[in-house]
Amino acid sequence: MIGINSNQALEKYAFLHLGFRPFFIGAAGFAFLSTLLWMGIYILGWTLQPKSFTPITWHAHEMIYGYSIAVIAGFLLTASKTWTNIQTLNGYPLLSLFLFWIVVRLLPFFGDIASIEIVAIMDNLFILFLIGAVATPLLKVRQWRNISLIAFLILLLVSNVVFYLGALEIITNGIFFGLYSGLYLILTLIFIMGRRVIPSFIERGVGYPVKLKNWKWIDITSLVTFLLFWISDTIVLSLSITAGLAVLLFIIHGIRLFGWHTPGIWRKPLLWILYLAYTLIVVGFALKAIGIVYGILPYLAVHAFAFGGIGMMTLGMMARVSLGHTGRSVHDPPRSLNVIFITLFSGALVRVIFPLLDISLYALWIVLSQTLWMAAFGMFLYIYFPILIYPRIDGRYG
Repeated sequence: MIGINSNQALEKYAFLHLGFRPFFIGAAGFAFLSTLLWMGIYILGWTLQPKSFTPITWHAHEMIYGYSIAVIAGFLLTASKTWTNIQTLNGYPLLSLFLFWIVVRLLPFFGDIASIEIVAIMDNLFILFLIGAVATPLLKVRQWRNISLIAFLILLLVSNVVFYLGALEIITNGIFFGLYSGLYLILTLIFIMGRRVIPSFIERGVGYPVKLKNWKWIDITSLVTFLLFWISDTIVLSLSITAGLAVLLFIIHGIRLFGWHTPGIWRKPLLWILYLAYTLIVVGFALKAIGIVYGILPYLAVHAFAFGGIGMMTLGMMARVSLGHTGRSVHDPPRSLNVIFITLFSGALVRVIFPLLDISLYALWIVLSQTLWMAAFGMFLYIYFPILIYPRIDGRYG
């Protein structure tokens, strides 16, 4: 009888069945708590601050190498099982990797016992462990189509190493290169994976027959032009070339968005959130060019990419993946998703567009956008926490 009860207790929760469960909870929780702390430091003057970096450097780094990489970890650990039919990290190994990620997020606040060298080693070890966990099943079945994702993670690791070498004053402009390369790498992943899945999601999700337009020349020129943009903005540091390439990227990705549009997406929150996220990345390219030519704040383009593009895309994907991999229908999501996504989109508009209307209220726009960001991720956690910790509704493992 005791054994039966123990087994039932173990099966009551599925938190460690697959990577998306702990890492999506961790990512959403970190998105909320780190923004709350950043607001407290930036607006309220809280004394609880990271000791390894300046607060603004910590904020930028953690949104890329803390929040975003947690979402990526959850997604890739889950997707690689689907692609290979090989069980990825679960149970205590998954718990160990997740706790390692949490420890790394806390270390910058314990400068007395954790020097920046220790933080650097631990942070990059996490990425290295993640590479091993994702690569193992892909290499076992020789799935070369997706092995490029390992190269992406390796480049992310290299960028993070350069960031820390800059923080240690070993490499000049290392912090700048590490942060912007990390940002642009994540945008690259969105372009590649978005091209692969967003049109498919739309065609299968709008509820009527539709064939979206995709052009091979867009696929090629978008990536080549973005690579040149990345090099110009982080290595060559040519403002005129960067502005010109940003205009080209605005046009190229604008054409792609035109080909992906169909009216039915606006009735489906799991579709329009991805479409609008991609749209804000395109807006980011326009703001990048305008910022260089007319001298507006460069952080508006950065937050169009990060808050609007990455923030909305990752929340939309977490919402979708969490439903699909727990046996639920992505065609019948929780009604609250409309409110959650509208809240986050509103925050992106406040952060990116409102300063163009009245820069004198910049601090207010930051506080309002941060509040909307926290509200969106707080609501997501409230709705999705039970979905992520309890077993699949179809009784399968995962």
